[in-house]
Amino acid sequence: MKYHKDIFEVIFFARGGQGAKTAAEILAQSATYDGKYIQAFPHFGPERSGAPTRTYLRIADKIIRTHEPVVDPDVVVVLDDTLLTSQNITNNLDKQEALIVNTRMTGLEVKDELAQKGENFEGKVYPIDASGISLEMIGQPRPNTVILGKFIQVTEAVKLESVVAEFRKIFENKVGKELTDKNIMAIEKAYDTI
Repeated sequence: MKYHKDIFEVIFFARGGQGAKTAAEILAQSATYDGKYIQAFPHFGPERSGAPTRTYLRIADKIIRTHEPVVDPDVVVVLDDTLLTSQNITNNLDKQEALIVNTRMTGLEVKDELAQKGENFEGKVYPIDASGISLEMIGQPRPNTVILGKFIQVTEAVKLESVVAEFRKIFENKVGKELTDKNIMAIEKAYDTI
């Protein structure tokens, strides 16, 4: 599933504090390096840590005129697999579109989980244990960082080099070079996973 549209739309499902907003903003800023137009904005319900959240991302080759929430995504990214059973994750995703999930489940197990609640998704599921990779490589539960690599691999909506450059620009002064390098290695590992 590769990005080849005038406007490419993404919904991130996460829980408050998992960094979906940050991930979307990194991807958005990275797309500007590639000459794209972007939008990234969150939608919160009750604003508390752990509450379900949605973040919307648009990447386009032309000016984006709409400012509405994304309702027909090309890709859905799920940072917390417990949301598979509590949120309508695959609404308007068709069989040519993709679902990227931070999980230890297989793609088939994700589809079974969705089917149990009446969502029969026919598209491609890209599972990745982003939390596990994050703990192993960074030493912290930061699935939002790792999921960036998988998103790039699946969609090619932005370049890996652009994300690495943007990540370094944002975080090197905040968390230091060593932790920034570990995060970048985790992004690259997710990018290289099959």
